Amino acid sequence: MTEHGPRPVDRSLPTEEARDLLTLVRDLAEREIAPSAAEEEEVGRFPRAAFTLLSESGLLSLPYAEEFGGGAQPYEVYLQVVEELAAARLTVGLGVSVHTLACHALAGFGTDKQRAEYLPAMLGGGLLGAYCLSEPSSGSDAASLTTRAVRDGDDWIIDGTKAWITHGGVADFYTVLARTGDSGAHGITAFLVPGDADGLTAAAPERKMGMKGSPTAQLHFDGVRIGDDRRLGDEGQGFAIALSALDSGRLGIAACAVGVAQAALDTALGYTAERRQFGRPIADFQGLRFLLADMATQIEAGRALYLAAARLRDAGKPFSKEAAMAKLFCTDAAMRVTTDAVQLLGGYGYTQDFPAERYMREAKVLQIVEGTNQIQRMVIARHLAGPESR
Repeated sequence: MTEHGPRPVDRSLPTEEARDLLTLVRDLAEREIAPSAAEEEEVGRFPRAAFTLLSESGLLSLPYAEEFGGGAQPYEVYLQVVEELAAARLTVGLGVSVHTLACHALAGFGTDKQRAEYLPAMLGGGLLGAYCLSEPSSGSDAASLTTRAVRDGDDWIIDGTKAWITHGGVADFYTVLARTGDSGAHGITAFLVPGDADGLTAAAPERKMGMKGSPTAQLHFDGVRIGDDRRLGDEGQGFAIALSALDSGRLGIAACAVGVAQAALDTALGYTAERRQFGRPIADFQGLRFLLADMATQIEAGRALYLAAARLRDAGKPFSKEAAMAKLFCTDAAMRVTTDAVQLLGGYGYTQDFPAERYMREAKVLQIVEGTNQIQRMVIARHLAGPESR
C-alpha cells in the first residue's frame, strides 16, 4: 500500500462484535483465499477447502438462528462479510450467497422437526448447498418450469432438468423447485434433495468467460425418490418460497458486486500511485483522478443502497423493491468500475498479469444471475406503477 493507494473500507457496523467479525473475515480472506484466486480461477479449480474452512469458522451460517447452529447476525453484517469474501475471490463470495439461498427454504418454511434434523449440518457441518429453480427453457419466466414431482405413497418422484446451477455436481444438498400441480406459479413445490440421491446426475460444467472455479451445470433428475419429510412448506407454496429467497439472494449478489468493484478500485489505486509517466505518478493527472473519483462514488452509493435494503429486511419491513434496486445498481456499477479499472491500467489491464481483466469478466455475470437486470427493472416498475396491463 502506498501513500495514495488503497485503504481498508470504513464500514458502518452495528456492534463491536460485528466489527471484530469483519476484521476476522478480512484477515482470513487475505491469508487463505486471495493468494491462490488467480491461479485457481485460471485452471478452473473449485475451492472446496475454502468452503470447509468457512464452515468451520461459522461463516456459512451467519444470518440464521443460533438454535440451529447459525450465527444470528443481521443481514447488514452478513452482506458485508459476503462483500469482503467476493473482493478476495468472487467464486467464494458468490458461493456463500448461493449456500445461504439454498438454506432459506428450510430455515423459513420447514417444520420444527425438519429444521432440527437437517439445518445444523447444512449450516455448520461442512456441507455446501445449491439452489435449483432455472431450467433450460425456464429462466426469467421461472413460473413456467416443467421439472415434475409426483406422489408415490409417502414419497415423491422427481423427473426433469435444472440449468445454470451454481455448485451443480459438487453440492451436498439441493433446494429444488418442482411442479406438483397445474401449470403456473401455484403448482410448484419446494423439496430438499440430497446431493447423492439415486437418479441425480450433473452434466459437465458450463464453459464460462469468468468464475471458472465455480461450477455451473445442468442437473438431471431421473426418477429421484425422496420422502415427503423432504417437502418444504405446503404443496403449491414453492413459487412464493422461491420469490422470498430471491429477494434476499439479490442482496447477496449486490454485495458481491460491490466487493468485486472495490477490488478493482484497489487495484487501480495501487497501480496509478506506482506507475510513473512524464516524471510523476499517473494518479496526479486530472483525467485519471476524476475516473478514480467516479469509481469510488459508485461503490459507496452501491454499498449504501444494499445496506439500506438489508436494514429494512432486518426490521421485518418489505424490501423487495429495494433489493431489486440494489441488485440492479450495484451490478451495473461493478461492470462500469471494472471496465474503468482495465482502462486505467492501460495495456497491463488487458493482461492476466494483473487481476483487472478477471474482475471485468466476473462482473458481467452479476448482471445476469438471480434475475437479469432487465427483470430487476420490471420488478421495480411494478412496485412503482402496478402490474402491466394485459
